[in-house]
Amino acid sequence: MDRLGAEFKQALEEGRKSFIAYVCAGDPDPETSLEICRVLLKSGIDILELGVPFSDPLADGWTNQCAAMRALESGTTKDDVLQLVRSIRKMDGETPIVFYAYYNQIYSQGTESYLREAYSAGVDAVLALDLPPVEAENYLEICRRVGIKTVFIVAPTTPEDRFAEIADASTGFVYYVSREGVTGVREDLEKGIGPMVEAIKCKTDKPVVVGFGISGKEQVREVAAVADGVVVGSAIVNLVADNRDNRPQLLLRLKELVGELSSGVRS
Repeated sequence: MDRLGAEFKQALEEGRKSFIAYVCAGDPDPETSLEICRVLLKSGIDILELGVPFSDPLADGWTNQCAAMRALESGTTKDDVLQLVRSIRKMDGETPIVFYAYYNQIYSQGTESYLREAYSAGVDAVLALDLPPVEAENYLEICRRVGIKTVFIVAPTTPEDRFAEIADASTGFVYYVSREGVTGVREDLEKGIGPMVEAIKCKTDKPVVVGFGISGKEQVREVAAVADGVVVGSAIVNLVADNRDNRPQLLLRLKELVGELSSGVRS
């Protein structure tokens, strides 16, 4: 089942873009994490991006580093993350799920074994943050064999002559990181998002989504005007951190925030 392809096709037919919400699996604990995902799925998200908690998340800013730390300190394991996906699939069989992971998490478990388990649980695609396409030949072959879609990153510093290579390796979508540096909420959007997305689209007909630093409805709307999808992560993770000791309040505020943010891709 190509859930990602179906989502982007449906979005095009409906004249909207895809809203992608990021949370760290197991944050602040496995039980609450499932409730968070349940609320996200009912609040207007189109794709769920699950961070796989890792002890050395170099591409992440303080917000997401702390989320990974909370998840690991709560005892979240690889099996817990996969069980979270299975539980999500029991209540939602259509929303695409993308793993946001570091390649060492995959390689150290045995690449094919890890990806087969993820696919069997219900994962649609994997973004291996620190694996460039030029070094991913074996990984790409395993993903094709298993049925997992791939996502690779274009950064503001990526030379334009590499866009086609990255797009060819991306079977799910191309992820444009809108700013240099790590993840985190920013008050203003980075300049040049539109021209960069346009330049990537000149090299591929695959969907291009934009993330890193997007935190408000107006920012979502502005990015949605040029991209096929918009990722919001740190703003959601911050809300989890600020309300983790009051689950009813957390879930209510999460519903309100995600409902507002996701409306930006539909207006």
